[in-house]
Amino acid sequence: MNLKRFGVPAVVALTAALALSSCASNEGGAAAPEESTSTLSGNLVGAGASSQDTAQQSWIAGFQTANPDVTIDYDPSGSGAGRDTFLEGASAFAGSDRAFKDEEVAAGGFASCAPDSNIVELPLYISPIAVIFNVEGVDTLNLDAATIAGIFSGAITNWNDPAIAATNPDATLPDLAITPVHRSDDSGTTENFTEYLGAVAPDVWSYEADGVWPIEGGEAAQGTSGLVDAVTNGTGTIGYADASRAGDLGTVAVQVGDDFVEFSPEAAAAIVDASPLAEGRSEGDIAIEIDRTSEEAGVYPIVLVSYLIGCEQYEDAANAELVKSYFSYIASPEGQDVAAADAGSAPISDSLREKVDAAIALIK
Repeated sequence: MNLKRFGVPAVVALTAALALSSCASNEGGAAAPEESTSTLSGNLVGAGASSQDTAQQSWIAGFQTANPDVTIDYDPSGSGAGRDTFLEGASAFAGSDRAFKDEEVAAGGFASCAPDSNIVELPLYISPIAVIFNVEGVDTLNLDAATIAGIFSGAITNWNDPAIAATNPDATLPDLAITPVHRSDDSGTTENFTEYLGAVAPDVWSYEADGVWPIEGGEAAQGTSGLVDAVTNGTGTIGYADASRAGDLGTVAVQVGDDFVEFSPEAAAAIVDASPLAEGRSEGDIAIEIDRTSEEAGVYPIVLVSYLIGCEQYEDAANAELVKSYFSYIASPEGQDVAAADAGSAPISDSLREKVDAAIALIK
């Protein structure tokens, strides 16, 4: 199942995003029912992963419909910026395409949280990362991990390279330079993508997984929308982005074992359920260690697990109540189905939901 039909508009500027997220959801199709039993009120501020933006707008609309006296602002500023904003106490929750690292959690200093509070990290947005390209006349390619790594490392520079032709005998590959495009910002999508390359093609990709692109040079673009625009408007371009944003671009089926697997919500969910939880985390910190090297049938290993991050204990009780209610809605079957319909994400499994609900119960 390909997600190209789930293309979405580009992310707008910060001021417009905040205005639309808080106003459009109240005034548009998500108008609150005439009578509401909700007693929640207030403003909730979040920031972070741009990959979640479409899902966040749907979640905000649904939550504000049920709770018309609540407004939620989510700034899709990128995972790194979102984590920093949460650390500084300028937001009550963050969206991030990776969990906080062990050393970051140990350092603490989460300004919105009560002293000595643990954080909750909930894997509530699961989506494949698509390798997208723009080559006239070519809609899809089968590529192994070493070839993908060679392209993005600069070792493979032309679309008719023998490594690409070997797994695509029926494709008409042009004598055309490859232009790899990477994120210019600190991005959880980049960290997930580089983690995959290093795990599956270590002989070709010698760089550590990082949210900051590790190679000098090449074409860089800000945010998910910027990268997709750069690939779309270029010639011979290739990049990586949340699969919901693939649109009409060419996409790659990646080799898993002896098969080539196209991205899909089902394949993304399968790799998450086949992967272990990180060790040594607190009860509410559900960080997942994705098994990028899995050869199980039907799994897609270039997957983005994007987290909703909050505090177990908040300095502000009003924030605690709003975050707990909002996270509960996002984790519910209704919230997960809304994101799947609008953003092409993979709904979490029932077994994962049990762990998430237990973590949300800790928020106070």
